[in-house]
This record gives sequence, structure tokens and C-alpha cells, in this order.
Amino acid sequence: MKGSLIVVSAPSGAGKTSLTHAAIDRLAAINHDVTFSVSYTTRDPRPGEHDGQDYHFVSMDRFEAMIADGAFLEHAQVFDRRYGTGRQRTLEALDQGQDVVLDIDWQGAQQVRAAYPDAVLIYVLPPSVEILRERLAGRGQDSETVIARRMEAAAAEMSHWPEYDYVIVNDHFDTAVEDLVALLRAARLRRCQAQDGPVGALARTLAKNPSLP
Repeated sequence: MKGSLIVVSAPSGAGKTSLTHAAIDRLAAINHDVTFSVSYTTRDPRPGEHDGQDYHFVSMDRFEAMIADGAFLEHAQVFDRRYGTGRQRTLEALDQGQDVVLDIDWQGAQQVRAAYPDAVLIYVLPPSVEILRERLAGRGQDSETVIARRMEAAAAEMSHWPEYDYVIVNDHFDTAVEDLVALLRAARLRRCQAQDGPVGALARTLAKNPSLP
């Protein structure tokens, strides 16, 4: 049974990364086989970030070489930085039955949907514009000019929410995590995912033997 490919997108500051990791931790506790895809990026690490754990930090030259080699499942440019999802690791995980969660923006989501129509697309919204700005300012890492630029980008980003299958409002964190866990579990129960696994085998057996006790 192949795993599900799941995209989680949000404007910067909406809390999708914390939300996604919390949901994956809860699923791991109930033996739901799911993994987080670590993206490649050309930006510099922020304080506390680690290569290979938060992102694969690479040079622009290496990133462009990876594009030429077809190494990305999707890739996009955000401001002056590049981001991409490794193709080989993602497909191997799906083939092994793992659900794979991609933390990517709308550009990458469009590429994934075009290549993998069965992918599940989830959008995370902040509860309000005011709270989004507070969250961005609360990082304490960016100037007012950068924050204003990010707010403009967030408005453009959020205009793409109708392209997604599900929308979660990250107002109360625990509730939002529960919502995301429910969607990730539901993805595994879809007919297109279950038909080649034990659930599909059971359904076919029952359909052939309707009189079984």
C-alpha cells in the first residue's frame, strides 16, 4: 500500500511548521507511518536551525544543478530564496507505505497537484490579519520593512487558499493539531490509497462472498 502525499501550506507566521510537527508526533504515537519531508533551501540557517533537520541548506549553484538533474519533486522561489522537495527520498518513502508531509507554498502545491492528482492539499490560515502581523513581529528577527514585505506576500499567498482541499484556522493550537491529525488519518482511508492494501483485499473478499458469516 503506497503512502499518501500531503501538502501543508500557509503564509509565513501562520504556524504551519509547529502544527505539522505536532501532528506527526501524535500520529507516531499511534503507529501511523508518516514522515516530514525536509526541504532544500538556498537561504542561510536561522538561529537554532540545523542542516538536515530543519532544511537541507545548499548554495544557489548546487540548487540550480539539482534542478537541471531533475532532483526536485517541486521547487519555487520566494523573494530571493529558493526552496525545493527532493524527488528520490519522497517517492521511496511513498513506495514503502509512508505518508509524506510537504511543508511548501502554493507554487509547490500547484506543481505537486499537477504531477500527483491524488495528493491531499491542506491550507493553514491565521485567525486574523492582526494576529498574523503580531506573530511575524514577535519573532524578533526581522525589521519593520521586512515584516511589511512579508505581510504583502502573505496577502498574495492567502489568495490561493481556494485551490486546496481543506482549510484549517490556527486559532487554538491544540484544536488545529487535532484537525490536522484527522485529515492525515483520513487520507490513509481514501479508496485510492486503500484499494491496494489490506483494506482493499478485505473489501474484495467480502464483495465476492456476501454470504460469509
